[in-house]
Amino acid sequence: MVSVGAAVNALDGLDEQQREAVTALRGPVCVLAGAGTGKTRVITRRIAHGVDTGAYSPGRVMALTFTSKAAGELRGRLRMLGVDGVAARTFHSAALAQLNYFWPTLAGDRPPAIIDNKVRVLAHAADGIGLQLDTPTLRDVAADIEWRKVTMRTIDEYARLRAGATVGRLPVSTAAELHRAYEALKDERRQMDFEDVLLACAGMLETEAHVVAAVREQYRHFTVDEYQDVSPLQQHLLELWVGERRDLCVVGDASQTIYSFAGADPRFLIEFPRRWDDARVVELHRNYRSDAAVLAVANDLMRERPGAVHLTAAAARTAPSSTPTVSSYRDEADEARGVAVRIAEQLRAGADPASIAVLYRTGAQSAEIAAALADAGIATTVLGGRRFFDLPEVRQAVLALRGASVAPLERGFIDAVRDILRSLGMTDQAPPAGGAVRESWEARAAILRLAEEAPAGTTMRSFTDELMSRARTQDEPTLRAVTLATLHAAKGLEWDHVYLVGLAEGLLPIAYATHFEQIDEERRLAYVGITRARRSLSLSWSAGSRGRSPSRFLQEIRTSTRDAAPTAGARRRL
Repeated sequence: MVSVGAAVNALDGLDEQQREAVTALRGPVCVLAGAGTGKTRVITRRIAHGVDTGAYSPGRVMALTFTSKAAGELRGRLRMLGVDGVAARTFHSAALAQLNYFWPTLAGDRPPAIIDNKVRVLAHAADGIGLQLDTPTLRDVAADIEWRKVTMRTIDEYARLRAGATVGRLPVSTAAELHRAYEALKDERRQMDFEDVLLACAGMLETEAHVVAAVREQYRHFTVDEYQDVSPLQQHLLELWVGERRDLCVVGDASQTIYSFAGADPRFLIEFPRRWDDARVVELHRNYRSDAAVLAVANDLMRERPGAVHLTAAAARTAPSSTPTVSSYRDEADEARGVAVRIAEQLRAGADPASIAVLYRTGAQSAEIAAALADAGIATTVLGGRRFFDLPEVRQAVLALRGASVAPLERGFIDAVRDILRSLGMTDQAPPAGGAVRESWEARAAILRLAEEAPAGTTMRSFTDELMSRARTQDEPTLRAVTLATLHAAKGLEWDHVYLVGLAEGLLPIAYATHFEQIDEERRLAYVGITRARRSLSLSWSAGSRGRSPSRFLQEIRTSTRDAAPTAGARRRL
């Protein structure tokens, strides 16, 4: 349903290209949305405009994305626009909902249980065929199983494609045998994995005419976010949902395809206008995130790449910004110390720690950086670890606050929250940076800040309701700490100041990237890292004990000079 008197008109504040995309209500529509160009705004405004004009009924709209957090953000923005009832879901949750609805009628019983740990089941399957495997090998096999399924290949096809290769410590022939044992064990236990959910839903739609008719009657208008990341299996399922109709809008950026190893295929986005010869293509190139100097680096890196959008700054900033720099160091420890020194300078100048991020290719690179920042007294938080609301200290705090909500407060709301957090171990002064004690303190401090920022009149009950709602939608508060993140984890996020470290051959691009397609994926990872920066961008590399050379990607960025040798902290401006 649509709430009366929506606070924001769907067409307010849009630039020319955004408005063109939002008002293109009938498909097929392809929106090529460069980094920072307002992709989510366009998706939600387009749906809201369709509802406002009567072109769409909310209950017949399906908005598909790839993470529960992104789906929650879509729902939240649509509510702010006065629109409720749109199915904003991941591919998996949409498929699972349809399976749960139709399975009892078709099979006469409940759907199989969904396994939450593929590695554990694989270990049992390996035992069943006499294999004793370490956890890393089991993880590699699990990744191959996922790839095989999302690319819609049989086990025999997988074995032929990977012939001669190894999976962890296994020859592919043995890995294929383990695939078969894994599938048999799941069938015996009446279980499905996440990829099976998509496969089973597709199979149901292909074979049950009344089911596909009911689904297509329910959902008439489809929007797909991050379309560059769609896999062949997801594309197949999407085609089954859409059928012969044409109300399909896809939104994506080929330059941000960084999950090819998991089956993502940017060809579906790049070739969309050829698949739909009457498709309306809208290119969003005005970047509202980054300074022009940052965008120049990003554009250099992706020049003439297939599907790349040339980004332009939406407007000149009034606040001063810095020119992107490249720094070279002797080794990784020297590089980490150099980054820590520069971050400390920014913090002394008044920068918010939460506005700074250090990005890197692999998680193993974080330890040296975290140690250097801790030595400098700078708190850090690592993306990709446990979710905020799953942290033991956060769960404990939410339970304590919830318990306090059933009795009258003897003090004001904020004072009561502070007292409860103090009873759980929070101190007025932050402990030294580095280690679990500081991380726990930062988590409790984030809860206190949420209370301090709550609207006037907030009660303990409404506050805990909000915390629990945030936990369900993964709407995590910002910690006042410098963020450390892999490039994969950083996608979709942004910071004022970004340090992209390890731009050396063997690290970025990573050593095992040897083919053109693999190198191109590494290029897109670098691009994602660069386009996370709003105001300042610092690139760095180190030779290390292996005598690494600077990344080829640095060579492609226009510059008048280069450092002749990896000296300690040598720095140049781009």
